[in-house]
Amino acid sequence: MSPDIDSRESETADSGGSQLRIAGGLMVVGLLLNVILTVIHPSGEEDDHQAIFTEYAESGAWVAIHLGQFVGVLLALGGLLVLYRAMGGAGRAPLPAHLAAAATVATAAIWAVLQGLDGVGLKEAVDAWDSASGAEKPIRFANAETVRWLEWGFQSYFRVLLGLTFALFGTAILVGHLVAGWLGWAAVLAGLFYVATGVDVGYNGLASGLQDALGIASLVVVLTFAFGVLATGMRERGRHPA
Repeated sequence: MSPDIDSRESETADSGGSQLRIAGGLMVVGLLLNVILTVIHPSGEEDDHQAIFTEYAESGAWVAIHLGQFVGVLLALGGLLVLYRAMGGAGRAPLPAHLAAAATVATAAIWAVLQGLDGVGLKEAVDAWDSASGAEKPIRFANAETVRWLEWGFQSYFRVLLGLTFALFGTAILVGHLVAGWLGWAAVLAGLFYVATGVDVGYNGLASGLQDALGIASLVVVLTFAFGVLATGMRERGRHPA
């Protein structure tokens, strides 16, 4: 094999490794940012609207927290799109990767709607209820509940779409062999967890024992996946130094 061919192959491999590092880095940063903000997010008995709306009304950082969560998840989804590019993009990626990229864009869109509804619309509704008095108060409370139920719906479908995205990326990894097969299985497993969570939200609201268990499990698996992609990219850098 000629030196020119070796050089081109080395450059291609290093380019793929760079994209994997970027993809993994974006996912790790985005996911960890979202975890931190979720910890400081006001919480309680999510389906006890009287109690939880009071907590939300008292939160001065509500809008900022949700804006931060919006950015964090978009960073992670951006990492998935870079991963799609590393798989070959529109030209050479396997079919599941194309479907995964489309699902990622759809997930980002519904996430934007969800965060606008939750981070701004719900806050305005609970603040109006909290400051109301007399006959107006039950009307304002009913309005806030309506916004809350809309949030349930978008939460449900966001998580189903997010699960579909990860499952498709996992399938693409197993078909394309870009990274280790176990990372593909991790992505598929995370996808199944997210889909199950979304279905449960649709039936039971935002609080259930199943959601608590799946939330922890999906976070562990998806962080493992993100760090695994990042580590793969770092190994490629070691094999093909600049």
